[in-house]
Amino acid sequence: MAETMKSEMMNAEAAGAAAPEKDVILSVRDLRISFRAYGGLVQAVRGVSFDLYRGETLAIVGESGSGKSVSIKAIMGILANNAIIESGEILYDGKDLTKVKEDDFHEIRGHRIGLIFQDPLSALNPIMKIGKQITEVLRLKKGVSKAEAKEKALELMRVVGIPDVEQRFDQYPFQFSGGMRQRIVIAIALAGDPEILICDEPTTALDVTVQAKILEQINQIKKDRNLSVIFITHDLGVVANMADRVNVMYAGKIVETGTSEEIFFEPAHPYTWALLSSMPDLQTKDRLNAIPGTPPNMIFPPKGDAFAPRNAYALKIDHEKEPPMFKITETHAAATWLLHPQAANSRVEMPASLKARIERMKRSGGFNG
Repeated sequence: MAETMKSEMMNAEAAGAAAPEKDVILSVRDLRISFRAYGGLVQAVRGVSFDLYRGETLAIVGESGSGKSVSIKAIMGILANNAIIESGEILYDGKDLTKVKEDDFHEIRGHRIGLIFQDPLSALNPIMKIGKQITEVLRLKKGVSKAEAKEKALELMRVVGIPDVEQRFDQYPFQFSGGMRQRIVIAIALAGDPEILICDEPTTALDVTVQAKILEQINQIKKDRNLSVIFITHDLGVVANMADRVNVMYAGKIVETGTSEEIFFEPAHPYTWALLSSMPDLQTKDRLNAIPGTPPNMIFPPKGDAFAPRNAYALKIDHEKEPPMFKITETHAAATWLLHPQAANSRVEMPASLKARIERMKRSGGFNG
């Protein structure tokens, strides 16, 4: 089977999902990033390619160590000193961001592309008043007067849902709850009036009810300002009702890409099956399925499909050759040998428990039902 498949790999690679023609605002092409470590080079990102369309929300989902945050840091130009961009392009506004010098990046970072950090407590200066932290960005990026900066800062605080803004303006981060601190981080990200907003797991440190409010806030701000959003998370459930498209990452690669409906209702990659099966469901008492094992050591990436050692549905070829992207629809593709025509005889299907969950989601009209 492996020998027969070899001759068809190039055709399959060329058949990756191609979305209908839209206005591409950011394009990542064959990005490869490694980190120098004592044991060798950690291959964190291995040939990642995706487009961000104007006005959409693109979710990038995967476990810790999948390469999603590293990809975003490359876009923002804030990779660690031991990082090496081995190849690839990040195209924005006619520039390749991988080649923009740090002295010039300030015109893009925070001004054209904003970033909401994962932990608001570490993102904020604990000994500087909240108002000062917002106005500082406004004066630096917009060149406005002190009075104008304060007026704009108060407006931004209202936009993100901060009550009693006049009083809160002169308070310190420790006087805010976790949800309120995250709203301030969002306000700071919006201060430069960006057209792209990157959210790097902005709800991880928050409880469920606050998570929902923050997600709703981000969605509303996106609509009001016509932003393009990249949302990074390890939890598919978080982006279920806000993402237009989803990229699923594992071991530094995108293993499945599609619209939200395709990823949630018609998942094709066993890793996506595993992520969905581990997502809480209010309508079932079944025990959640944990993903066995741990992500691979990326100093020595595994041969074949990186998920194969943890994949109960792996074929023999999964341990021998890396699968290309197989096109399913114009917007949906997955890198799994299960989609190869010759794999039909293997009779590997989506788990019955996941099929039942998807049917319940379809009947309830939502992803979290």
